[in-house]
Amino acid sequence: MKILLAAITLMISVSSFAQVTADQIIDNYFEAMGGKEGFRNLKGQKMAAEVEAQGMTIPLEIYMMADGKSITKFEVMGMSMSQDAFDGEVAWGTNFMTQKAEKSEAEDSENKKRSIGEYPSPLLDYADKGYSVELMDNDVVDGVDCYKLKVTKKPILVEGEEVENVEYYYFDQETFVPLMTESEMQSGPEKGSMAMTLYSDYQEVDGMYFAFSMTFKTEDSDGQLIELESIELNPEVADDFFAFPVEDEETTTDEK
Repeated sequence: MKILLAAITLMISVSSFAQVTADQIIDNYFEAMGGKEGFRNLKGQKMAAEVEAQGMTIPLEIYMMADGKSITKFEVMGMSMSQDAFDGEVAWGTNFMTQKAEKSEAEDSENKKRSIGEYPSPLLDYADKGYSVELMDNDVVDGVDCYKLKVTKKPILVEGEEVENVEYYYFDQETFVPLMTESEMQSGPEKGSMAMTLYSDYQEVDGMYFAFSMTFKTEDSDGQLIELESIELNPEVADDFFAFPVEDEETTTDEK
C-alpha cells in the first residue's frame, strides 16, 4: 500500500510539473521577486556600478524610468559622458571623439518609443502591452534546469522594415529566478547571433529582489560583467536630466 501511495503521489507530482503554464511561471517569478504590486508601483531606478575595461575602472550610473526614459552616465579619464540616453522622444549619446552629444538615427529613437512600458519588466501585465508569451521546451543554463519562455513584443524597425521582436527568458525551475535572457541581434557585424544577459547575485532592495551581477555577451564572446554596488528605487530626477543637450544640437547624427 505504501508503495502504491508513493507511486500515485509521484504520478500527481509529475503530472502537475508537466502542466505548468507560462502564466504560472510568470506569477511565481513575480512572487519570488517581491510581488507584482511592488513592481507596478515602481517609477524608476538608479544603479551604481564600476566596470573594468581596457585596464581602467569606470564608475557608472544607470537610470531606467517607467516612462521609458533612460541614461547611462560615466567618466573616462576625467571626462563625463552619456550613452544609451533617451528622453522620451530622442535617443542620443556622447561621441567619444568629439566629446559632444549626438542624436541617434531616427529609427533608433522610434524603436525606443516602441519599448516604452517595458520597465520594470516586459513580463509585467504583458497582455496589456500587446505582447504574447509562449512556453518552450525546457533548457539548461550553467547546469541549472530552466523553464524557457518566448516573449514576442512590438515589432522593431531594421533598415526601414519591421521585424519580429522576440526575447527568450530562462527561469530556474526550483526558484523561478531568471538566470538569462537572450535575443537575436538584428543589425551590425554580429547580425544573426544571439545576445545574452546572465543574471546572478539577487539581493533585496525595499522588499523586492534584483540581480546585482549581470554579464552581457554574445555566443562567441566572454562578455562584459557588471556588478552593481547599489540600486536606488524611485530616484528623484530633474525633468531635463535625460534631455538631449541643446548646445550640441548642431552635431546630431541626422544633420551629418
